[in-house]
Amino acid sequence: VQLQASGGGLVQAGDSLRLSCAASGRSFGPYDMGWFRQAPGKEREFVAFFTGHGSRTYYADSLKGRFTVSRDNRKNTMYLQIDSLKPEDTAVYYCAAKGRYSSGSIHSVASYSYWGQGTQLTVSS
Repeated sequence: VQLQASGGGLVQAGDSLRLSCAASGRSFGPYDMGWFRQAPGKEREFVAFFTGHGSRTYYADSLKGRFTVSRDNRKNTMYLQIDSLKPEDTAVYYCAAKGRYSSGSIHSVASYSYWGQGTQLTVSS
């Protein structure tokens, strides 16, 4: 499956933004999907996760409340809604997919087999 993240840009602190991740090549319904982000000079970190076909979601503890992940399997698209944006949210945001029954922590970059190219989000103060 090929993934394409989009929706980033330059926004003001306090704004809201929705990122999209479109899948092509095959349906992403069977895949568990994740969002990660990587700020300059930092490691890529887990943001959110959505189970394949199901409706369970998980978020990084530090980001709960401002981030909401959703998916539309009919459109083969996943979304990340970010509210009350902060300058520290500035990063490249990546979407990723892992086989539904594959092993590994959902928080780990290494658990995901497919990655989009990332979309830059810059939040100005």
